[in-house]
Amino acid sequence: DRFNRTPDKLKGFVASPLCCPSRASILTGKYPHNHHVINNTLEGNCSSVAWQKTQEPKTFPALLQAYAGYQTFFAGKYLNQYGNPDAGGVEHVPLGWDYWVGLDRNSKYYNYSLSVNGKLRRHGGNYSQDYLTDVLANMSLDFLQYKSNYRPFFMMVSTPAPHAPWTPAPQYQDRFKDIKAPRDPNFNVHGKDKHWLIRQAKTPMTNSSIHFLDDTFRKRWRTLLSVDDLVEKIVNRLEVRGELENTYVIFTSDNGYHTGQFSLPLDKRQLYEFDIRVPLLVRGPNIKPNQTCGLAVQNVDLGPTILDIAGYNVNKTSMDGMSFLPVLDGSVNSSMWRTDFLVEYEGEGSNVSDPACPLLGPGVSECFPDCVCEDSFNNTYACVRTIAPSANLQYCEFDDNEVFVEVYNITADRYQLSNLAKTIDQEVLEKMNHRLMMLQSCSGQACRTPGVYDTRYRFDPSLMFSSNRLRHHLK
Repeated sequence: DRFNRTPDKLKGFVASPLCCPSRASILTGKYPHNHHVINNTLEGNCSSVAWQKTQEPKTFPALLQAYAGYQTFFAGKYLNQYGNPDAGGVEHVPLGWDYWVGLDRNSKYYNYSLSVNGKLRRHGGNYSQDYLTDVLANMSLDFLQYKSNYRPFFMMVSTPAPHAPWTPAPQYQDRFKDIKAPRDPNFNVHGKDKHWLIRQAKTPMTNSSIHFLDDTFRKRWRTLLSVDDLVEKIVNRLEVRGELENTYVIFTSDNGYHTGQFSLPLDKRQLYEFDIRVPLLVRGPNIKPNQTCGLAVQNVDLGPTILDIAGYNVNKTSMDGMSFLPVLDGSVNSSMWRTDFLVEYEGEGSNVSDPACPLLGPGVSECFPDCVCEDSFNNTYACVRTIAPSANLQYCEFDDNEVFVEVYNITADRYQLSNLAKTIDQEVLEKMNHRLMMLQSCSGQACRTPGVYDTRYRFDPSLMFSSNRLRHHLK
């Protein structure tokens, strides 16, 4: 409660709605096209040797440790392939961390392995000794107890909860019995004007699918009660130590999640608000309590902001994001903030047909028993998301045979029910297309320039990459 009374709430977005690319964006402050992590596999550069050599030395924790004198602590899920023996195993401790407690591979609650400063530690199935969220809380408290009081510190506590397999602590396993997933206007509705992957979802959903997603929704909430306990313990310990009022606390996630929207049972990976929006709450020095800020902050901005708090010049880095510290302390208003940003995702599929769903053919993945699939090779897209005083828009292009386009006016259509691509003014489409191409090729400072709906930005058609490409993209 003490945390919830005091934070500043911002509009949080991710650069990619999938675990490993998004976590790589948090650590590097870069868009996926610059850190080159495209999915959750080793082949997709998730915690690969190439990532370790090229990106880990430039993460914000590495800079905090090397140049700002911080003692650093990590506990929890790092990148999905961390611990893979083909990429150094658990003996590899990423640069930038004085104290390292990394989960071997992906999310679990029991029967997992940790790398504790490069040494393997196995955990079993005993709640009091092994429930991962509680283990991370206790190791975080130990760090606060034994760290140096003469150096500033940075902690990153990364709970797998509420990720699958959604195992709650025993004291919470009966909570929320009557809760169901939100029945928003886009729940169990056919995405008739959307990309083919959305259109293939069966509407209405089967009763078994609805029962499954409601049950999953409850389980996810139950796992988060232990995360609430973790946050409370850490905040209370900071207060007891007299450090709370001089500490910034940031609470966020790596991707959104859908449960039944557009008849997709459950997953992430899609371009819509329910998958790219995340909670973002911040409390700390000079932040007025109970604020809600309308400016859009992306996870590529977290690293630059933390470096700014530490007094490190973000312009010395190659990060694509920008510090939102001036937004938190009120020294910057909406007229001085970036108006648009990039979201990009590279779809995954199987090279062979699913035997249970032969009619779908190869190229799809994450398929449910009723042959509704959540991903495919050509679910590859890039979007420019604009939030400005005069516009609240999303423009997306798919890398598929159709070069399919989706456009939403979020002001008028909060639940993204109507794709405006075929009805919107051609000049607006051209502006958004041009801006998207610029963002897809941006790096560092070029990613932070004002957007098409900002008076500081002058749209110049001569900067188009190719008039033929433009016509092709606007079919």
